[in-house]
Amino acid sequence: MKKKKDTFINMVVSLFAITIIAGFSLGFVNELTVGPIEKGKIERKVNALKQVLPEFDNNPVDEIQLVKSEFAKDSVEVYPAFKNNEFVGAAIIGSTEKGFSGLIKIMVGFTPDGNIKNIAVLEQKETPGLGTKMKDEKYLAQYREKNPSTFNLKVTKDGGEVDALTGATITSRAFGEAVQMAYDEFIKNNDALKELKN
Repeated sequence: MKKKKDTFINMVVSLFAITIIAGFSLGFVNELTVGPIEKGKIERKVNALKQVLPEFDNNPVDEIQLVKSEFAKDSVEVYPAFKNNEFVGAAIIGSTEKGFSGLIKIMVGFTPDGNIKNIAVLEQKETPGLGTKMKDEKYLAQYREKNPSTFNLKVTKDGGEVDALTGATITSRAFGEAVQMAYDEFIKNNDALKELKN
């Protein structure tokens, strides 16, 4: 009987030791990877800012404005751009959970008059070969130099002016919704952004 009791205690002690070692190992690996992951996210944002904004000489990442929105769970990120202390535009992160596979997160660059300079897709989980075509030049070109105050961001099927991606109407609708959200935040905050350097 004593041998069975000793074996059980040994198994419990061994399992406890393995659990402690595994926990510390996972924590250590997590600490090692957190920095590079964050650095990668920042680099992607900086590259997207260069892609969507007019030429600027400030550091929009340092001057980020976080604004509350009724359309987003978290604050919306607004990146103001200046050249020679003059407001040249802003990049706004728009997002929606209504994509075919959930989250679509984009960065939309606006000129001071509200025209869309360019759009960069930051995150998406859409169907490869269908919804992922939202990153293609042909699709994004429909939005450039358009002002959402006069250009209907809905797909043509819904009475708008955007040609939906073939086989990915849900994705196209969600993309337009994310652009509209970014535009609405730009308009709401445009005056305050212009005043930042004054």
